[in-house]
Amino acid sequence: MARRIATSPRKKASQERARATVDAILAATARILVKSGYDRASTNKIAQAAGVSIGSVYQYFPSKEALVAAVIERHIGSMMEIVRSSTARVAFLPLREAARELVRVMIEAHRVEPKLHRVLVEQIPRVGDLDHIERVDEEATMLVRAYLEARKHEIGVEDLELASFMAVSCVEAMTHVAVLRRPELLSDPRFVDEVAAMVVRYLEGDSPTTRAKTVRVPAAIPNREARSPSRVRDAT
Repeated sequence: MARRIATSPRKKASQERARATVDAILAATARILVKSGYDRASTNKIAQAAGVSIGSVYQYFPSKEALVAAVIERHIGSMMEIVRSSTARVAFLPLREAARELVRVMIEAHRVEPKLHRVLVEQIPRVGDLDHIERVDEEATMLVRAYLEARKHEIGVEDLELASFMAVSCVEAMTHVAVLRRPELLSDPRFVDEVAAMVVRYLEGDSPTTRAKTVRVPAAIPNREARSPSRVRDAT
């Protein structure tokens, strides 16, 4: 059986000086991950970048994986502060405004050190607690699920659990692609508008509210007088 890698810190930094040391180590870990990638990162490189001894690193973290897990926890914490701050705002907004706010918030969350986020998502193996990077999407899905339940009369998708998963996954996928290929879009309000419109079209579907807004154009009525046989004969 493979040995389980320790991903928990050895001890918490309680004194101010110790906290400063841990902050320097974690900041150095993030820089090394972005610069060199996960595979090339090592505790020796991290210690050198942080300006501390390797013994100081191992005093708090038993392995590279434990360092990365701590970086992930900090990164998730920063992202979750942004996501949670939107809960009160979204709850009472109409669907289209709420969708735009969701997209804006998810993009803002992914603007927190986007290069680091890319490394954490793409390179970090799912070992122990390292899969917690997905907690941002999970909490956003719970937020959307509660919102859809409160406004289900406006939603054209019957399965609200599926609808919330689809909506958040769509926003996450578009945002992640922007982080990788078009980072300038993260600051473009048009990107927010287009992604929000896509989500709204999916959620509204064929709901009664949507049908009520639909303008039905009646079929063309044949001109009976023009087709009258007598008029045809008169014309000849």
